[in-house]
Amino acid sequence: MLFNSIEFLIFFPIVFILYWLLSDKLTLQNLLLLGASYIFYAWWDWRFLSLIIISSVIDYIAGLSIHKANTEKQRKCWLIVSLIANLGFLSIFKYYNFFAESFTQAVSTFGWQPNDLTLNIILPVGISFYTFQTLSYTIDIYRRTFQPTKSLLSFFTYIAFFPQLVAGPIERASNLLPQIEKKRKFNKEWFNEGVLQIFIGLFRKIVIADTLATYVDTIYADPSLYNSSTVLLATFFYAFQIYFDFAGYSDIAIGTAKVMGFKFHQNFNLPYFSKSLTEFWRKWHISLSFWLRDYLYISLGGNRKGIKITYRNLMITMLLGGLWHGSSWNFIIWGGIHGLVLSIEKYIKSNSRFNFLNKFAFLGYPLTFFIVLIAWVFFRATTLNSAITAISKILIFKGGIPFIGDINVMANSLFVLTIGIAFDYYLFRKKIALENFGKNFNPLKIAVFCSIVIVLTNLFYSTSNNFIYFQF
Repeated sequence: MLFNSIEFLIFFPIVFILYWLLSDKLTLQNLLLLGASYIFYAWWDWRFLSLIIISSVIDYIAGLSIHKANTEKQRKCWLIVSLIANLGFLSIFKYYNFFAESFTQAVSTFGWQPNDLTLNIILPVGISFYTFQTLSYTIDIYRRTFQPTKSLLSFFTYIAFFPQLVAGPIERASNLLPQIEKKRKFNKEWFNEGVLQIFIGLFRKIVIADTLATYVDTIYADPSLYNSSTVLLATFFYAFQIYFDFAGYSDIAIGTAKVMGFKFHQNFNLPYFSKSLTEFWRKWHISLSFWLRDYLYISLGGNRKGIKITYRNLMITMLLGGLWHGSSWNFIIWGGIHGLVLSIEKYIKSNSRFNFLNKFAFLGYPLTFFIVLIAWVFFRATTLNSAITAISKILIFKGGIPFIGDINVMANSLFVLTIGIAFDYYLFRKKIALENFGKNFNPLKIAVFCSIVIVLTNLFYSTSNNFIYFQF
C-alpha cells in the first residue's frame, strides 16, 4: 500500500479514528496498530508477512536470551543467531542472484560455463529497512545499552509499525519501543504539525519528484542517444527527484506517526546545503548513516586504530552501504566514490598544512553537490555500461542544446523544482527544521497551506510512481 494511493487515503483515516477511540486501552490500541501494519504490508504480497513474523520471533527470543545469559559465550551465541537469521534472509532474497551472476560471469572468462545458478525469487519490499531495525535491537542489548522488552505485542508492533515499515526512518528500539509501551494522549499541536508534514511530503513526492521523473526516465532509458547537456540536466533533475521522493516519504512517515502520538527522529536536514560530504551524510538519510556509523564503522574499529585503519573502515562502511541499497556493481561503485571522498576529507582535516583551505570554505557547497551529482549517475543508471556512458558525457563535456522533449513537461519540471528549492532555501536561511515549520500555525493557516498543496497537486499530477526507496 502506497502513501500516495487511494487505498491509503481510505485505510489511514479508519485506522486513525479507531486508534484514538481506544486511547484508554493500550493493549487494544497496540493490537490495532499491529493488525493495521500487517494489512498495510500484506497489500503488496501477504506471503512476505512470514518473513517479518519469523524475524520478530527470532529477535524477541534472542533479545531476552542475550539479557538473561550467564556467560559472554552464551550472549555472543544468541547475537550470532540473530545476525545469521536476519542477514541470511537479506542475503538470500536480495543478494543471492547478484553474487551467483557475478560468479558465473567471472568463471566464464576462463572458459567454464556453469549451469544457471540464479533463483526465481522476488525481493520483499522493505526487507533492508526492517532487517536493520531489528538487528539494532539485539546489538544494543548485547552492548548493554538497552533492556529487552518482555511484551511480545510491543516488540512485534515495533518491528512492523506501518509508517516506517517499508522505507524508514530506521527507528532504534530505544526511541520507539518506550513510546509503544506507554499510553498516548491526543496532542492537538502534534496533530497540526503532523498533518502539515504529511502534506509537505505528498507535495514533494507527487508534485516535484514525479514531475521530474518523466524527463529523467526518458533520458536515462538510453543516455547514449543524448548530448552532454541533456545527460547533465537529467542527472541534475535526478538529484532532486530522489531527494524529494525519499524526503517526501520520510515526511509522510514522520507526520503519520506524529498524529498518532509518536515522535520519530528527523531523516533529512537539507542535505544539498552541505559544504562537505561528511556534512552531507549527517543530513542525508540520517537514520541509515547513523546506523552504519554505530553498528558497522564503530564495530570495525572506527578511528581508534590509526589513520590507515580509519580509511579502511570508512571505505568498507560505504561500500557495504552502497551494497545495502541494491545488488548491483553500480551501487558498490556509488558507495566507493563516497568512501573515497570521505577519506580524502578526513585526511585534509587531520593535516594542518591544509588549513589555508578554510579561506575557500564557501566553495565547499558547489563542490560537494558536484561530487554527489556524479555519484548519483551510478545510482540511477540501469547498467554499468549506461553509467559509464553518462559519466563520460558529463566529464568530457561537449555542450550542445539540452533535449527539451515535451515543452509542458520541461516547464512543469522547472517550475515545481524552483518551488522545492526555494522552500528548502527558506528553511536553510531561517535555520528552521521542517518539523518545526508549522509550529506557530493556527488551524486556519494549516488549512490554507494544505489547500494550496491540494490545488498544486491537482494541477501537476499526471501519474504517481512508487517511492524510489521501495526497491531497496
